[in-house]
Amino acid sequence: MKKTFLAKRNALLSSTDVSWGAYALLVAVFVLLVRFVAPNFFWHVFAPVFESADALATESHTFFASFGNAAALTLQNEKLQEENAALANENLVLLEKATSLEALGSSSGLGKGITAGVVARPPESPYDTLVLAQGSLSGITLGMTAFGAGGVPIGRVSSLWADFSRVTLFSSSGTRTLGWVGHPNTPLTITGFGAGVMEASLVRSAGVAEGDSVFIPGPGKLKVGTVTRIDTNPSSPVVTLHITPVLNPFSITWVLLRDTGVVLP
Repeated sequence: MKKTFLAKRNALLSSTDVSWGAYALLVAVFVLLVRFVAPNFFWHVFAPVFESADALATESHTFFASFGNAAALTLQNEKLQEENAALANENLVLLEKATSLEALGSSSGLGKGITAGVVARPPESPYDTLVLAQGSLSGITLGMTAFGAGGVPIGRVSSLWADFSRVTLFSSSGTRTLGWVGHPNTPLTITGFGAGVMEASLVRSAGVAEGDSVFIPGPGKLKVGTVTRIDTNPSSPVVTLHITPVLNPFSITWVLLRDTGVVLP
């Protein structure tokens, strides 16, 4: 029995266990000695590893943050594109305004007047009327004549508010305007029939021909239309002149308003 007990005890204290324990003890003693002799030895040894880990963490943060930056840049680019589109539209409006005002200003003999933008025209407004974005606060008065590009008279101010006004075109149904036709300056009364149509009646002996210009007063003699057709009846001494306005009311965007002394009927 005693011999068996001693054999088990020797198995627990085998040479392999003793060698591993010795190695661990030696490593521990070595580490303690190194820390005692060179306290910063391990810091210098593992410093490159720590620096690499920090660099990797920084790059990872930058990589993932780039997704957020890309989204922010996309939104910023979209906003800039919208602003550029708005500026482009504004530039087009200003260019169109400058061109229209230049055409109005180039009209000879008109003198100074009030420029007003057209905010509604047929078919948005009643036919043969223009709604302007200027009113009595801008100095506009009833009866002022409205001129289009090239100094072409198109109608007169018939309604007035503080910030808006309405121009009734010479082609408006029932509107009567005194004027002349042809080079002999034959007097006639121009009658509007709506939708840009104007007519006048004259005796056949006046000798009016298709293509003759039609004028109205103020200042001087201003062309308002052209005779495009003449209806005749062999049994009647009177002919009917069909007059087409010089300017298309659908294309007018700016007008010049001034008082010509003509009183509305």
